[in-house]
Amino acid sequence: MTDLFTPIKLGRNELRNRIVMAPLTRNRAGEGNVPQPLNVKYYEQRASAGLIITEATPISEMGHGYPATPGIHSDAQVGGWKQVVDAVHAKGGRIFLQLWQVGRISHPSLLPGNALPVAPSAIKPAGQAFTYTGLQDFVTPRALATEEIPGLIDDFRKAAENALAAGFDGVEVHGANGYLLDQFLRDSTNRRTDQYGGSIANRTRLLLEVVSAVSKVWGSDRVGVRISPINPFNDIRDSHPQALFNHVADALGPFGLAYLHVVEVGLSDEAPQEFDFDELRRAYRGNYIANGGYDKARGNAAIASGHADCVAYGMPFIANPDLVERFRIDAPLNPADPSTFYGGTDKGYTDYPAIA
Repeated sequence: MTDLFTPIKLGRNELRNRIVMAPLTRNRAGEGNVPQPLNVKYYEQRASAGLIITEATPISEMGHGYPATPGIHSDAQVGGWKQVVDAVHAKGGRIFLQLWQVGRISHPSLLPGNALPVAPSAIKPAGQAFTYTGLQDFVTPRALATEEIPGLIDDFRKAAENALAAGFDGVEVHGANGYLLDQFLRDSTNRRTDQYGGSIANRTRLLLEVVSAVSKVWGSDRVGVRISPINPFNDIRDSHPQALFNHVADALGPFGLAYLHVVEVGLSDEAPQEFDFDELRRAYRGNYIANGGYDKARGNAAIASGHADCVAYGMPFIANPDLVERFRIDAPLNPADPSTFYGGTDKGYTDYPAIA
């Protein structure tokens, strides 16, 4: 029977199991947003995952939206990530870098020259930004001009080249959780009247152009895409999410991607909209990674039924560096400490115990 421990090939990459470590923002980069030895240890500890997807990684200085998130836009950052990749590979693991542009979910204090965040439209999100001086209200972003879009796509391309130079096994385009590409997808945040706004096809255009540019660097079989159809996180929503994301899934199919990674839950207290993920799964022709509150039993069931090819786990990997082995022998899991999720030292980061 096919289950979480059955090897699988995602594009060009052979995985020894189907347990994926989800991208997890931890805010522990060093000076200059460079990965540091502490980050190397963290990822190395979790290298038994079939695939690690790194924490969301800003593609440019304008891509940052939180303190101490490691970037992929400077030589020093590439060098820091190379040490992470080498450590994971030494343990037999596979690792993709997640490419991130936060769009309006930022603050001038986090951006070069105190610039305004960019977005598809000048619509201020509800809520507050995490900054180096504490929480501050989000500001009204600046709408990207049509002639700026090629430069944005080029930022993704250059970040993809940097990830290749760092030795990663592939990249994941972050089109989820209310960040820039998701903002272009949704009619609540995209009020544009050019070729990137209006119809579902137009709102999907930027995501497809980014995937095309990144695929030219990597080959599409080493590129994944992440979406989150019902997640209202970062003040995001759409009037017709089923139609939108069925279209996204169908449009991504011809690329022959490594996978489509789908967040199947909402990450806030707001009640999610009704959504048929089985219908989305049927619309996507390729490997499907399911993400959202799965345990071992539900993960095995999703794979056995054909709903998912792999299952991504987030919080369990925070507290259990040896999650794969714990699942294998049905060992109890360490509880996670939410107070240490974001920022800080090794406490709650690299000090969770493995099985004796």
